[in-house]
Amino acid sequence: MAKIVALDIGMKRTGIAESDALQMMAFPLVTVYTEELMGFLRSRMLEEPCEELVVGAPTRWDGSASEVANFINDLCEKIQSAWPQLRIVRVDERFTSSLASDALLRGGMKKSKRQEKGAVDKVAAALILENYLAQR
Repeated sequence: MAKIVALDIGMKRTGIAESDALQMMAFPLVTVYTEELMGFLRSRMLEEPCEELVVGAPTRWDGSASEVANFINDLCEKIQSAWPQLRIVRVDERFTSSLASDALLRGGMKKSKRQEKGAVDKVAAALILENYLAQR
């Protein structure tokens, strides 16, 4: 089985996580600037192709789309155009950033490190992937 990759896309940064080969566990991988995401995916697909990409779908607490939803939709279309064989799955990402921050706090990460937004982004991507794997 191929690994599954998950994205927590933001206007500035994108957190990236991946599953293990058995698609049972999620691991934070890296955070990249969103403008560099396509280049990262291109390198990643050459190095280790994946068949499935899980993308966080930002929604408000009432279920309506957030402000960045259109930006993310456009980016998903670009990704799909570049890799038509790639299955893109959208998953509700509500509260993943706050849950990621809490997890880092409970894990003992110092406040200065937690304030580095990139740490939260890749853990949020892992939580998105973890939720997806649990629902399958």
